[in-house]
Order: sequence, then C-alpha cells, then structure tokens
Amino acid sequence: MVKLLPSPPQMQSLRRTLEVANAACEFVSQHAWQTKTFKQYDLHHLCYRDVREKFSLSAQMAVRSIAKVADAYKLDEKRKRKFKPKGSVAYDDRILSWRMSDSTVSIWTLDGRLRIPFVCGEPQRERLKTRQGETDLVLFRDKFFLSATCEVEQPAPQDAEGVLGIDLGVVNLATDSDGTIHSSSHINHVRHRHRRLRAKLQAKGTRSAKRKLKRLAGQEARFAKDVNHMLSKQIVAKAKDTKRAIALEDLNGIRQRVTVRRPQRATLHSWSFFQLRAFLTYKSKMAGVNVILVDPRNTSRTCPVCGCVDKRNRSSQSRFSCVSCDYAGHADTIAATNISRRAVVNLPNVVALCG
Repeated sequence: MVKLLPSPPQMQSLRRTLEVANAACEFVSQHAWQTKTFKQYDLHHLCYRDVREKFSLSAQMAVRSIAKVADAYKLDEKRKRKFKPKGSVAYDDRILSWRMSDSTVSIWTLDGRLRIPFVCGEPQRERLKTRQGETDLVLFRDKFFLSATCEVEQPAPQDAEGVLGIDLGVVNLATDSDGTIHSSSHINHVRHRHRRLRAKLQAKGTRSAKRKLKRLAGQEARFAKDVNHMLSKQIVAKAKDTKRAIALEDLNGIRQRVTVRRPQRATLHSWSFFQLRAFLTYKSKMAGVNVILVDPRNTSRTCPVCGCVDKRNRSSQSRFSCVSCDYAGHADTIAATNISRRAVVNLPNVVALCG
C-alpha cells in the first residue's frame, strides 16, 4: 500500500474517475442481473460498447469495470450486486505504470494520463520491484492509495529443535512456554477509555460530538494493530533465534463457543486474537519458522507433571494448582507449556525436542 500525493486538480480527476468507473460497474451489474448474464466473456459482449459510449471510459478501463462486476457475481448469483460510488478500482499495466526513479506513477483518468508522486517506506519500495498483477486505486479518508500485490520470496522452513508454545488470552495478550508474559493491561485500558468516550459522545449527539466521533474512528483499531505487529515480531524473532517452531491454539469459533457475563462481552468481542494469529502466521513464513495449530481444550486445566485434568486446577485467572500432585504455577505459562507439548507430535523436521 503506497500513498499518492496528488495536487488539488489531480485529486478532483482521480475522484471523478473513481465515481464514473463505479457508475459503469453499477450499469453493468444492472444488465447482468436483468439478463442473468454473469460470465465476464458474455458480459463483455453485452455491455462493452454501451459502457464506452455512456461513460467515456478507455477501452482497458471498460474491460476492468466489466471484470469487477463478473468477479463480484462469482461469489453469489442469488442477489444483485451494488457498487459504492467511491469503491476501489483495479488498474493493470496498460493504464498504470510505475517510475521508481522519481517515485511517481502514470495513471489513466478521465482527464488523460496524470503523473502523480507517491510515498512509501524502503521495505515497501523493495517489494514493489516484485509487483504482480493489478493495482487497486483506493480512496480512504479523502486520501488516495495504491494497493499492489507483490511476490515475496519465502525461505525454506528451518529445522526445528523444539516448540515455543503461545497461549493467547484477554488478560494477557500472549504468554510463551518460556514464561514470558505480554500483558494486555495497556491495550485494555485504551479500549475502555475509547468505549466510555464513544458512549458519552453518542449520548450527547451534537454536531461537534459527531465531528469528534469521526476523528476518533479507527484510532482504537490502529492502536491494537500496531501492538499486534510489535508482539508478533518479537515472538517470531525469539522462535527463529532459538530454532523453534511456534505452537498456537486453534481458536476458530471461540466467540460462539464461549459465554461470558454481560460486563465482559465487550472485552471478549474486541479481542483481536485472530489478527495476532494472522500476523504471527505470515511473519513466521517470511522468517522460515513453522506454525502449528493444536486443540485448545483443557490446555489451562491440565497438569504438565501428572497429567491430571480438572476444573479445580485453575483456581483463579492467573493461578494454577494441581489437585492431584500440588504442582503450581502461573496458569497462562502452564497452558503455553501444554500447547508446546501437544505440538511436538505434529512438529516437522524435528532435530531435538525440548525437555
């Protein structure tokens, strides 16, 4: 994702192009729905000339608009697809080209080709060298971005000499089997503060309150995303440096399985464990670290010494005390240990197992 820096006239041209292209998609979708024609080849012969004449689009932009509608109907042909006026538009190399020497792109608009500068970090600049396929023009918060797909070389997974178990949670974002605890107190404090502020502003309902709500929109999510990025980076670096795989609980559907009291519902449903798992997964692939998913049942109730499974073993949120052998410790650390041991049986390329 790179940010464009258009001048005010260029901004207007991009906005108008975006709106007209999506209007063309809406026009094609209307014909597709009325005639029950959903394949791109058939839609092209049905609508191409009309789209060129009615919306003054270039040949390739008309083709991309028809393709966008066809792709939308691949998901579901049971309901009519609608397109927002400011939805993203796909560009290919015939209507968009990159010039890395001066950090500009040449992009087709209704006012002709425009040369527009862009900004991005050095890692993104390197990845743009392996760009493939289409590039999406995106309008977000009155700013234009280009979203490109790049091919990243994935190293071969390293030979694992053990497993680093990771227990994800609400009170502690992540706890590993080495005993390292990443507390979520800070992020939960930010979530609670934003929740209270949103409630006050929504109750007030004035124009200034609505403007404030608009400015606040997305701040909490961006903060949580940044925390998840930093945390996943630390965990992957630790696993790589110690030549271990990463074991995680398979938490798919946990929000449907778990029931909590009303005051805890907001905290549970704002828990971004899936995002953290996604970050851990893709960063691990880039680092050559294996990720293994294990069954999450009773990981925090099983004694790692005698194997006793009992609800009473988890005497509190943070305390584990085995009712059979009196082994005690931090509940999340013990859960992470159990996760790592469950993953050992699925671990590929094991050289030596942890004790």
